[in-house]
Amino acid sequence: MAEPLVRLENVTRVYRMGDVEVRALAGVTLDLTGGEFTAIMGASGSGKSTMMNLLGCLDRPTSGRYVLEGQEISRLTNDQLAAIRNRTIGFVFQSFNLLSRTSALENVELPLLYAGVGTAERHARAAESLDRVGLADRAGHHPNQMSGGQQQRVAIARALVNRPRVILADEPTGNLDSRTSVEVMALFQELGRSGITVLLVTHEPDIAQYASRILVMRDGRVLSDTRREPRRAVAPPPAPAEEASP
Repeated sequence: MAEPLVRLENVTRVYRMGDVEVRALAGVTLDLTGGEFTAIMGASGSGKSTMMNLLGCLDRPTSGRYVLEGQEISRLTNDQLAAIRNRTIGFVFQSFNLLSRTSALENVELPLLYAGVGTAERHARAAESLDRVGLADRAGHHPNQMSGGQQQRVAIARALVNRPRVILADEPTGNLDSRTSVEVMALFQELGRSGITVLLVTHEPDIAQYASRILVMRDGRVLSDTRREPRRAVAPPPAPAEEASP
């Protein structure tokens, strides 16, 4: 059997606030395979955001091991962690985090710009990434010229442009209506089928049902880990013309 893409082994994360010790993660062990679509649920303070930060190489465990693509992450330098974030991991956020005065194409190009990729290749790969999320015809539009769903798809295209192995999505449907949320879930399911590992944090049970695995966290531990047949996300038909936004 192939090695898991992501492996956490008895990972803890402890923060100190003065004399108080806060155990945000309390011995999490977890394997994620290539192409797996996993949702993480849990109340505020359950540890799900801390785990996403660790998986995204934005933080380090206090103890335990984090292995990504066979490489132990805990011992790497900050520069090495930054390189992994830019090469292996794509991030999608609730608030889109797009630059308002920059076109969709230029927003998607940003990770490649930071990676030192030449202009022609940047343009080509960003255009390819926008096409993958169905927005090839919106490349020149700015965020204020697009709907919330289109902005989130631009954000997903930006996460994909470096061809990552893992997508980490933090409440990606939190600012979207139900119709658009299903469209985004359909896209994540397609990414999973293409071999990308998708890890989604959500507080919405209906959204979690689109994942093939649901983790529920409480008090820094994985309370339950359920593999299941996911609900198939079928994008609904466009709204009638009279209901569409101007």
